[in-house]
Amino acid sequence: MKRIMAVYDVDPFYADRFAEFANRKEKIPFTAVPFTSLARLRTFTEQHQVEILLVGDEVTAEELGDIRAKQVIRLSETGMPEEDGTPSVYKYQASDHVLREVMACYQVCAEPALLSVVGTQSTVLGVYSPVNRCGKTSFCLTLGQVMARERKVLLLSLEEYSAYSRMMKSEYGGSLSDLLYYFRQGEYSRLRLSSVLYNWNGLDYVPPVTYAEDLKDVTGEEVANLIVRIAQEGTYDTILLDLGHFGKGVEEILELCQVIYAPVKEDVISLAKVEEWKTYLERSGRMHLWERVQKLKLPGQRGVVPAEHYLEQMLWGEMGDFVRNLLSGKQGTWEVTVNERDG
Repeated sequence: MKRIMAVYDVDPFYADRFAEFANRKEKIPFTAVPFTSLARLRTFTEQHQVEILLVGDEVTAEELGDIRAKQVIRLSETGMPEEDGTPSVYKYQASDHVLREVMACYQVCAEPALLSVVGTQSTVLGVYSPVNRCGKTSFCLTLGQVMARERKVLLLSLEEYSAYSRMMKSEYGGSLSDLLYYFRQGEYSRLRLSSVLYNWNGLDYVPPVTYAEDLKDVTGEEVANLIVRIAQEGTYDTILLDLGHFGKGVEEILELCQVIYAPVKEDVISLAKVEEWKTYLERSGRMHLWERVQKLKLPGQRGVVPAEHYLEQMLWGEMGDFVRNLLSGKQGTWEVTVNERDG
């Protein structure tokens, strides 16, 4: 059941355009309804429960006095905070930024069950490797883009330094740091997730932590519990995890993964690291995780590609072909071991 977000601005075209944009977003639990006059808005609120009222800051508090809405959020002309403390968002920015800030301002209170979508729990896929500079993040981003063409995919990265901002040409107002904070404070909701969601080429993603130190203050159990919460909502078909080099508790996160893609390299040191990881899993009683591991030898990158064109190059180059073959079952996994190499 979707709640109602009413939109009123002295510029009727703004209200119409924003409501149309918001209603195309499947992942927010609101139906946006635009209004061209306060009289119509007033009549509507007498007959329907309005959860959020987005209203231009030209409208006075007296004019809103008898209009019923659980929460009012101002559409600010200047971007300056309201003197009375009413939440506000700067209206002259991209619609997805406005919507994201609205979701961040929204005060989630009673009836949390209504904010969840009843559906099938998400599949969780992990990309992890004990080997450095193996193409893991390039593979993960390409895999996410390819899968997003046929299903709803959410990408979460636990990389300390991801380079997302430069590659996706975006400045982020929220990140995984905020989402982890909400979760640890018991304030997580699907709306909180929406407030830090971005999209690239059909792939939804949460920008990685703002500061590398933010990962040092969180445990593998906390991250795993957050992923479980998102998966149980069933909003996404697949949750894709780029696990970086998340040290403590990475196995607790891997436990959630139906498949663990492990890019590896064929030099002796890299192969030895893979064997040590396997030995660790065996000694720690987690050998069942090894059965989910698909070791991959990724195609190498040819030439130097500017950061702003890197993702497109990966998608339509050899990496993209590799991923499409992998998903179709035409690309096998790599099973070379240290002993085989030495022999």
